[in-house]
Amino acid sequence: MAASVTFRLPLVLAAGLAFTGLMPADAGAVSRRDQASIDALNQRMSAAEQKYRAAVVKIGNADPTGQAQADSALEDMEDVVAACMQQKGCQVPTMLTTYKRLLKVNADAEAQVADGDDDMDDGDGDDHINAMAADVPEAARAAQLLDDDHRFDQMVQYNPAVQAGIRRWLTDMRPALMDSYENYEYMRHLMWPQYERAGLPEALLFGIMAKESNGKVHVSSRAGAAGPMQFMYNTGKRFGLGPDGTGFDTRFDARSAAEASASYLNERMGELNRSIELALAAYNGGEGRALRVYQAGGGKGFWDASVYNQFPPETRDYVPMVIAAAWLFLHPKQYGITFPKVDAKPAMLKLTRAASIYELTICLGNGGTREGYMRALRNLNPRYEADSRLPAGASLNATTKIVGLYNRHCTMGKRADLAHQLVISDPTTAVVRVGDIAMVGGVTTPTAPVAVAADAKPAAKAAAAKPAKKKSYKVRSGETLTAISRKFSCDTRALAEANKIKAPRYAIRPGQTLQLEGCTAD
Repeated sequence: MAASVTFRLPLVLAAGLAFTGLMPADAGAVSRRDQASIDALNQRMSAAEQKYRAAVVKIGNADPTGQAQADSALEDMEDVVAACMQQKGCQVPTMLTTYKRLLKVNADAEAQVADGDDDMDDGDGDDHINAMAADVPEAARAAQLLDDDHRFDQMVQYNPAVQAGIRRWLTDMRPALMDSYENYEYMRHLMWPQYERAGLPEALLFGIMAKESNGKVHVSSRAGAAGPMQFMYNTGKRFGLGPDGTGFDTRFDARSAAEASASYLNERMGELNRSIELALAAYNGGEGRALRVYQAGGGKGFWDASVYNQFPPETRDYVPMVIAAAWLFLHPKQYGITFPKVDAKPAMLKLTRAASIYELTICLGNGGTREGYMRALRNLNPRYEADSRLPAGASLNATTKIVGLYNRHCTMGKRADLAHQLVISDPTTAVVRVGDIAMVGGVTTPTAPVAVAADAKPAAKAAAAKPAKKKSYKVRSGETLTAISRKFSCDTRALAEANKIKAPRYAIRPGQTLQLEGCTAD
């Protein structure tokens, strides 16, 4: 169950709410001194609101100081309203707007928990307070959207092209939309602050990520774009992305990619009259092209035919699809969408025994999810390959849910042992040789005899019969360094160092020849 915050109604605020309908505002002239006092009260109320919102986030993150801070903020509001009622010219209804806004957010969140899933929106209320509002941090996010007066809705056009995009997301692309949302929720604490600091709507972040990668951080395109926000190498390099000296490409890091994406978009919007559509066209179709088209068009918008037709079909499809995904992120109830509830509270997982992400995925089980936790673990730990064996004591980014399941199922016991057995299994060992007979699945087939000289001594015969250990190996398609190290009983790190392969990704390619130094298997 999501954390909740007690939103009480202080006596003086209740009185203020009652008096707003009974007592007319002072219509007399307000002196300069009185106005200064009123301005000071407004500042105090604004500070109390920010204090309360920060407390809400703390409560959502299980910070024990959150509730005390929330109560203190409400007391500050109570003091401000009491002072307003004594201050000449102070408009109590205006002063109570902040409190009523927070009260509405909390009430809607509680109603969402009590009522469960609803059908299509009946048109009443505000669809921006969506299914996520049951969680306190999400309620704060919804309130922020309200405070911004739905600015994303006002920054883009809701036209037939966007509507067609919405139709696609809701039909054949609905699974991709749900996967995108679920993946984003695990990474939201890493990505959203970067857009928030840049002053960009969260919906825009979600829309781009959904269209670019479905929230899978390891995605790479044929053209060379990589990561959750699909940066090309040179563009990413301009915004601080790329190899970090350890062999890891930070285009695959959710936090870094989101920060670079926000910087890129703000740079483009600064050139393109703050147009989200044109900035998205630049994101997909090239910033040089977008700027030339915009300047040649005399500042016309993306949807003007003289501008629209100069972009390639891929870009003309990309822009409305991003906006459509963002629109659904903001208005799920209107379209009958219930996004999956994701228990994504961040936590650190410390391994008590060596394991890979594959092994953890098996022993963790589904844990109430549809597909388990492999994608979440990979997205939160992009530096590690799924089959890289991590030593005991290593720390992984995870969630409180994952940590709980790990402690229950992965530290010891039958499931932990089974998971380990499955990940170290080598298909080649299924072939058992007995003399000159090879047994494969119970079917015996003759094998070629080993040629030995007639006058060879027994020791020489034994030496001839036993092949020499391989000194090198050519990588086959689909193989990883970890799998090869298991196959030839090598230490993965030693094998990587011998072949100058950088940790921690241990990237290899089909056809590459590896020197099997330090390996013991034949």
